[in-house]
Amino acid sequence: MTEPVTLTVLLGAALTVAVVHTLIGVDHTLPFVVLGRARGWTLRKVLAVTTLCGLGHVLSSVVLGLLGVALGAALERLQWLQGVRGSLAAWLLIAFGGFFAVRGLWRNLRRRSHIHAHTHEDGAMHSHAHDHEHAAHAHPHPLPTQGSATVWTLFIIFVLGPCEPLIPLMLAPAALHHWTWVAAVSIVFGLATIATMGVLVAAAHVGLSRVSVPALARHAESLAGLAIAASGIAIQTLGI
Repeated sequence: MTEPVTLTVLLGAALTVAVVHTLIGVDHTLPFVVLGRARGWTLRKVLAVTTLCGLGHVLSSVVLGLLGVALGAALERLQWLQGVRGSLAAWLLIAFGGFFAVRGLWRNLRRRSHIHAHTHEDGAMHSHAHDHEHAAHAHPHPLPTQGSATVWTLFIIFVLGPCEPLIPLMLAPAALHHWTWVAAVSIVFGLATIATMGVLVAAAHVGLSRVSVPALARHAESLAGLAIAASGIAIQTLGI
């Protein structure tokens, strides 16, 4: 009777910790919400990108935990490595968000109309409004390759980002050589994490799609970048 009860408690802990960890971690949801809004992604695409990044996020920690067990690494060493990964992922989020913010600002400056004066040979002068965004058929929509680069950059950041609570939950049954328990804990934790991410992102995406603020729409990319950078700063300063 002891083992089933212990496994039930362990799985309950994995479920609870995964949900709370995802709810607290703004970096688990905010980047997908703001990027989806800025890029005009459909709900299906937003959820697909969220699921992809969530899988990479969880599986990278599962692999690290299994390697730690195989190599006999102590929990303290694994937690230290997770901390390094977390710091690296945070800085990458800050850099990624900063790049988006600056690029959005640059594009807005190029779209801004201004006046060009022209003087003809006969002395006549005229002026006309002009903006660089539409020169040479330029337009603000991202190319397909740019969209793919954004998704895969975000995926790499999430692969580097650790699921800090998962490894201790894995190591407890691994110490007793209950490998089916390790698998069960990993699956429950992973599914709960990805499902929570999906629910939160979907709710925010649908909610924002019903809000229209034209004054902010042209700054969507810059605002998305600032929000992503802010989530990285929150990880660094608050440890969430």
